[in-house]
Amino acid sequence: MCTQSLLAISGSTNTMKMDTILPPVFLIGEFENQYNELIVDYETLLFTVCDFDMDAAFSKWQSMLRGIDTFAERNDVDLDGVKIWLNVFMEPGGEISHLAYYLKPMSKNIDDAILKALFKEFIKDYRFPLLAKSTYSHYGTASFPVFPIRNTTAPTGGGQLSTGQN
Repeated sequence: MCTQSLLAISGSTNTMKMDTILPPVFLIGEFENQYNELIVDYETLLFTVCDFDMDAAFSKWQSMLRGIDTFAERNDVDLDGVKIWLNVFMEPGGEISHLAYYLKPMSKNIDDAILKALFKEFIKDYRFPLLAKSTYSHYGTASFPVFPIRNTTAPTGGGQLSTGQN
C-alpha cells in the first residue's frame, strides 16, 4: 500500500510538470517531457545550419560562451571553474528561446539561483551569431573562463589565435 501511495504521488507530480509552461532557462531533468518535446521541435543541429563545417559551428559556439563569460564578469558573477553541459535552442534570427543546463561533476559549485538568473538575463538580449531558415539547437559543454582557441591549421606553419567571428 505504501508503494502504491508513492507511485500515485509520483504520477501526480509528473502530470503537474507536463502541464507547466517550460521556462526559458531550466535545469536538465526538471521538465523532462517538455524538454523532450523541445528537442523534437528544434531537431536541426547547429552543425547542420553551419553547412556541416565543424570549424564554423565551433567558432559560433565559442563566441556565445565568451559572451556568457563577459556578461557574467560585467554582472559580478564569478564563473571561473564552472564546468557545465548546455543545450541551447535558437530561433532563425539567433534569439535563444530556451537554455537547459547541468553542472558537470568536477565543476566548481555555484548557487543555482544565481546561475539561472544569469542565463535568464543573458538570453534576453543575446543573439546567436547565425541566421537560419528554421529553428536549431546545440548540445555542448563549456568550461569557464573561456580562452581563445588556437588555430593550428594556419598556412604559415605557426598557430594563430581565432577571433571566433566568421
